Amino acid sequence: MTDSLSVQPEPPYLKGLNDPQREAVLTTDGPVLVLAGAGTGKTAALTARLAHLVATRRAWPSEILSVTFTNKAAREMKERVGRIVGDAVEGMPWLGTFHAIGAKMLRRHAELVGLQSNFTILDTDDQLRLLKQLILAADIDEKRWPARSLAGLIDRWKNRGWTPAQIDAGESEAYAGGKGAQLYSAYQDRLKTLNACDFGDLLLHMLVILRTRRDVLEFYQQRFKYILVDEYQDTNQAQYLWLRLLAQERKNICCVGDDDQSIYSWRGAEVANILRFEKDFPGAKIIRLEQNYRSTPHILAAASGVIAHNGGRLGKTLWTEQPDGDKVHVIGVWDGPEEARRMGEEIESVQRRGGHLDDVAILVRAQFQTRELEDRFIAIGLPYRIVGGFRFYERAEIRDALAYLRVIAQPADDLAFERIVNTPKRGLGDKAVAKVHAFARASGTPLVSAAAQILDSDELTPQARRALGNLVGDFARWRARLDELPHPELARLVLDESGYTAMLQVDRSAESAGRLENLTELTRAMEEYETLGAFLEHVSLVMENDAERDVEKVTIMTIHAAKGLEFGTVFLAGWEEGVFPSQRALDEGGHASLEEERRLAYVAITRARHKCFIIHAANRRIYGQWTSSIPSRFVAELPDANVEQETTMSGGESLWRANWSERADPFADLQRGSGRGPGWQRASSGGFERTPARVVEVRASAISLGNPGRSDISLGQRVFHSKFGYGIVAEIEGNKLEIDFEHAGRKRVMDSFVSVS
Repeated sequence: MTDSLSVQPEPPYLKGLNDPQREAVLTTDGPVLVLAGAGTGKTAALTARLAHLVATRRAWPSEILSVTFTNKAAREMKERVGRIVGDAVEGMPWLGTFHAIGAKMLRRHAELVGLQSNFTILDTDDQLRLLKQLILAADIDEKRWPARSLAGLIDRWKNRGWTPAQIDAGESEAYAGGKGAQLYSAYQDRLKTLNACDFGDLLLHMLVILRTRRDVLEFYQQRFKYILVDEYQDTNQAQYLWLRLLAQERKNICCVGDDDQSIYSWRGAEVANILRFEKDFPGAKIIRLEQNYRSTPHILAAASGVIAHNGGRLGKTLWTEQPDGDKVHVIGVWDGPEEARRMGEEIESVQRRGGHLDDVAILVRAQFQTRELEDRFIAIGLPYRIVGGFRFYERAEIRDALAYLRVIAQPADDLAFERIVNTPKRGLGDKAVAKVHAFARASGTPLVSAAAQILDSDELTPQARRALGNLVGDFARWRARLDELPHPELARLVLDESGYTAMLQVDRSAESAGRLENLTELTRAMEEYETLGAFLEHVSLVMENDAERDVEKVTIMTIHAAKGLEFGTVFLAGWEEGVFPSQRALDEGGHASLEEERRLAYVAITRARHKCFIIHAANRRIYGQWTSSIPSRFVAELPDANVEQETTMSGGESLWRANWSERADPFADLQRGSGRGPGWQRASSGGFERTPARVVEVRASAISLGNPGRSDISLGQRVFHSKFGYGIVAEIEGNKLEIDFEHAGRKRVMDSFVSVS
């Protein structure tokens, strides 16, 4: 009898799990940290753990708090668990995202923070509208201090769990000369008056309640017998504090994450949260999931070799039972266009071998990199899709710029004129624009002509007449210069004189710098076409690329957008210093940003199942100028045994496998605007050869291309930076500036990110 009872069939949710995964499922009591490397089946382990808690009746479904980061992940988790435990999954009200669970809690306790239970959750547009009202009431210039910048700052404070009372003078200085905290406080007061909150409040308000109301905290500590958290490395400070409070009583918290895949610091994620788990929960069990089911040994070893150079990590070694497969292929090319050509050739080779385009991805560090790829693939008829963003010519700033150019090329283009008539804002309200439309319909003339004619009437207010007159005059002047200026130069002139560039420069949001980069890439692309008309025709053809929606397509996306995905063949473009790792990230974040960039490299490589290509160019157009490039330090960190190197240039080995030890300054010979790489020259055969007398050596601390700097900037000059505001140049070192900013103190920045005041 005893023997028959002791032999129990294995629960179905344990079948197929390896030993560490089983341990993650069966270690139910006490704090547990599951370090799950890329492709190691962490979702299967987390799902099985949740099912095990319910199936063994350790807790009722309503006594388990299970937190994910996206609604999609929550749905998938619920579906998987439902297939195991059946209808019991319907009794899991606390399975969802941080925001969804925070909202559920807050509606129960809204009165404790001055709200009613039926409070409204504002979307981004409503939030910006409210902030603009407060900025206007405070007599602050919204053009210089945009509402979007204040919204981003408040969001950052809420991500850190800070109420207005916790904002010190240093933090407050980040907006409008120290008025940040005051406006934050006014914003929170206004939200309460409206019985509303934004997304950041859903956790912040609950954090305040849990800290100040012991009865509420004890209620939830008793309610949640077990807590499970997915993607723990992506938690921000507020989420971390919220979880720690809820788990302190029972300490039955299981966090699943990968410190090597923490890549979202720009939206508040703090890798330190996962690194200090053992300190927060003494005696915690650490379980490492290291068997990878996705990639080949060479791909895993390459990724592990790079990430091993990071200091801030808990450490693990991925392995697989798969055959070795191909080594990671590192390719050195002459320039960006050749990079696009080479990728096109390799992808066509994949097709010839029977591969599917849907299983091919190109991952880039920055969105501006996609433009040359799109143009090349259009030229050779290779279908592609942009995931996680718009295709280059569909981005708002590009469409705005193209609208200006279309009106110059074709004054009868009413759609283009209508798009930019008040972009950027120039004092033309909806009523004024409606009158221009009415006049155009009545007279049967295009909007530009109607605008010119209506200026002679009293139909418009003096302000609107003045603004419209300036715009009409601008278009006439730009059109007159079309024959005397190269069209790329004219485009730059239009963007500057229209105020569009300035509009983005004063926008302190995280997206503005990327939008400026895209505009620079647009004007650079125009140089490849003889006329403005030829370029606009090319754009029209590119925009038709998406006509066939059912055909297989190559996926083009940023590395950030690729996290959690996998592809048979992956191409990693632009692995050069300044592009990847990002120069802006290094300048603004130093060593911490370098480690996050390296984690991005790890994520990028581990997206590949069978083949991984890494490509770097000796020359690249950056901010409209040819720049000699050196391979990314991450290329040098790839293990020799797992890499196959190829270059279209002889002597490439010394270039890509550069010496990153401490040496003399390697950048003295690199020239900006020279049109050629360091020590390279074109051979008559069309290939490339190495100039013997010049050898490139690079040191680990070097993070720029050593450009000589701009001639229009001098010591003592007043300049403007889109993030730090106005300041005085204190020191100049090549293309790096030490600037004493009026409100941000002394900062070290690249000269390409400042404009002369």
